[in-house]
Amino acid sequence: MRARRIFETVLYVDDIAAAEAFYGDLLGMEIVLKSDLFLAFRMDASVLLVFDPAKSSGPDRTVPSHGAVGEGHIAFAATDAEIDQWKSHLETNGIEIEQIVDWDEGGRSLYIRDPGGNSVEFAPSTLWGGDWEF
Repeated sequence: MRARRIFETVLYVDDIAAAEAFYGDLLGMEIVLKSDLFLAFRMDASVLLVFDPAKSSGPDRTVPSHGAVGEGHIAFAATDAEIDQWKSHLETNGIEIEQIVDWDEGGRSLYIRDPGGNSVEFAPSTLWGGDWEF
């Protein structure tokens, strides 16, 4: 047996409404479930869950409790042309570009922060020794 792909990824933010505006409105992700505990965004072949860590780490939940302290990280696949488009879109919407990294493997990454302080990257297919299909 071998795990094949990530089905869902979780980030934690204290302000669910701010996360909804960031991921839903700014990044254009489709919300499929929403509560005061979490948001679920459907992507092509995966799901991004954004939880309030104070609520998700409590006892006696219907699923195992979980939560994290500190900033997390997520990377969205993006071509060089898309990274240029994201940069323009983000700057137009007043989002600070934290860093742009040119990789030895080719391509570049663009980094910003979400409302919870998580590092959000738009990354090329050349990372991690592959030319991944987007």
